[in-house]
Amino acid sequence: MNMHKIVGLSVDMGYKYDRMKTQAAAYRTDEKAKPNITIYLSDKYIADKQAENPHLTLEQCEYIWTGAIFYDALINFGGFVLHASAVMVDGRAYLFSAPSGTGKSTHTELWLRHFGDRAKILNDDKPAIRVTENGIRVFGTPWSGKTDLNINTDAELAGICFLERSKHNHIEEISKGEAIVLVLNQTLRPVGEKEMTQLLDTLDIVISKTPIYKMGCNISEEAAVMAYEKMSKK
Repeated sequence: MNMHKIVGLSVDMGYKYDRMKTQAAAYRTDEKAKPNITIYLSDKYIADKQAENPHLTLEQCEYIWTGAIFYDALINFGGFVLHASAVMVDGRAYLFSAPSGTGKSTHTELWLRHFGDRAKILNDDKPAIRVTENGIRVFGTPWSGKTDLNINTDAELAGICFLERSKHNHIEEISKGEAIVLVLNQTLRPVGEKEMTQLLDTLDIVISKTPIYKMGCNISEEAAVMAYEKMSKK
């Protein structure tokens, strides 16, 4: 077995290429527990994915689909992935989600600039959210999009914010009904009916207990300060 501890779960995972090996290194463990999740992609599986997506290399296909399989399995353990950049300040995680190219990573970089050593990027693209006995937690994972910005730790979920570009900075809490649509648009939805029901049950818990915001912002440090002041008070 090739064991890892990811999102508090024991994951037996194999890989052939350097990208996945490098990303997974911080999650390796000598633990001998029975795995909660097992992921081994065959050469044929990776080659078939590459044939379907010729713009990707075999290495990229392995990286993408090990993540997809993990996140699909995570639904069975009260968790899900959110397409977001997660920044951690003083042990609490603030998630910023938006369609690709909107500037979520640019925004969390402003938090690093303003808060210095108090702030860390938990995961820059695909943090995992999980309902645990210790509350709703956000976890770093090996899968962080095009960057290697992720750390193997977890933090209390302080809030989720959906970004849009604006000349003027403003942030408002939104209704739970609006929030569920936005979250579903930025997560991986399973094919199976059972798994979809499980995902919706988990989302219901997370959204009922977590403040969700919409924010219009420009690329200024003031936007980060505004977001923190609003989201940290809940």
